[in-house]
Amino acid sequence: MLHNKSLPRRTFIRGLGTALSLPLLEAMTPGARALAAVVGEKSPVFPTRMAFVYIPNGANMADWTPAKTGSDFDLPFILEPLKSVRDQLQVVSGLAQTRARANGDGAGDHARANATFLTGCQARKTSGSNIRVGVSVDQVAAQKVGHLTRLPSLELSCDKGRQAGECDSGYSCSYQFNLAWKSDTTPMPPEVNPRLVFERLFSNGIASENGESRGLRNRYQKSILDFVMDDAHALQKKLGSTDRRKLDEYLTAVREMERRIEQSEKFAEVKTDYRSPEGVPGDYEHHIRTMFDLLVLAFQTDSTRISTFLMAHDGSNRSYPLIGVPDGHHDLSHHQDDEEKKKKIAKINRFHASQFAYFLEKMKSVKEGEGNLLDNSMIVYGSGIADGNKHDHHHLPVLLAGKGGGAFQTGRHIEFPTETPMTNLYLTMLSRMGVEVPRLGDSTGKLVGLV
Repeated sequence: MLHNKSLPRRTFIRGLGTALSLPLLEAMTPGARALAAVVGEKSPVFPTRMAFVYIPNGANMADWTPAKTGSDFDLPFILEPLKSVRDQLQVVSGLAQTRARANGDGAGDHARANATFLTGCQARKTSGSNIRVGVSVDQVAAQKVGHLTRLPSLELSCDKGRQAGECDSGYSCSYQFNLAWKSDTTPMPPEVNPRLVFERLFSNGIASENGESRGLRNRYQKSILDFVMDDAHALQKKLGSTDRRKLDEYLTAVREMERRIEQSEKFAEVKTDYRSPEGVPGDYEHHIRTMFDLLVLAFQTDSTRISTFLMAHDGSNRSYPLIGVPDGHHDLSHHQDDEEKKKKIAKINRFHASQFAYFLEKMKSVKEGEGNLLDNSMIVYGSGIADGNKHDHHHLPVLLAGKGGGAFQTGRHIEFPTETPMTNLYLTMLSRMGVEVPRLGDSTGKLVGLV
């Protein structure tokens, strides 16, 4: 037992250059109950998390869309890897992003798809510095509730960003390589390097100590945990058996993540003639999963409640030889109804869905009270393009995972009327975060039937 005192929710274990947020422990529950009594909610109080995961170049919609709506639906070929978390999913059909269409601006659908995905706004067509689009939903939430956590939001990507120059038919690269926009002219560049994400999550924010800590770890091959173990051991003596086990599992997960990043760095050094940037895996699948693992840790410790993850930018021509598709993804997306090309696109879509399933399974494995981390989250997964050959921006491939703290009915395929703004979904999610705004981009109101 904890000597008749509860732990504050914002408890850290600290050491030189290091500060580890703790997962929610039973010892924190009395404090949560007290807070619940003040705000009139059920106890214990678990925060709601929000994330947006982007996949490029649309999907082969025939292999994405379930044949039936409601709870009696089968997962098509692309979505089959999500079978283990089907009960936590909503396949959401009928949503559109009208501002991703040309609307008089000509070519550039890939740039607009990325830029519009979370903003619902038309991007100004320019390859210069006078970019303009709109504030993204994640940053609207971060401006209201970001102060409650160590990091207001967390932006991730597996593509090295380009913040200047022309990338798509007269559009600045900044549109294609950013999902999050703090203002209509200021993108939030995502971090591609897992090592830097790890350091950001587990450093104490004091630059001089962070540098000293990294130097000592490199010199003596120490773990980041070596600097906090005195604090951790002192805390464990005060905890009950369940919390001791939970803390041990958490510290083990942090160390495993550190080892994986270290292994990636060593592998990168061996495979090339020059030293690759630290922590960026050469293997794409490993890179995606490492980023997802870091996101789980960030949510588990309440380091942030808001995140975006650009798995690949729209227009990406990455090849996928690991699944037997050596062709470029963007090239394949212009399939001109070639069935073989469509099958390859479906395989790429299924690969991405497999990585998302890995993430959701990890979220589901983290217990929070009688539920789990995924129960208390809202995760949008999808693309700003439907059929890549036509550059359609309606009937978008969209999933909503998680129960939003009990707000959402999951385990179903729900279809909204054609041309329903995707931003209506975001208004609904913002409301669940306690953020009420009258409008976001092209929104017309909250989605009826989602909650």
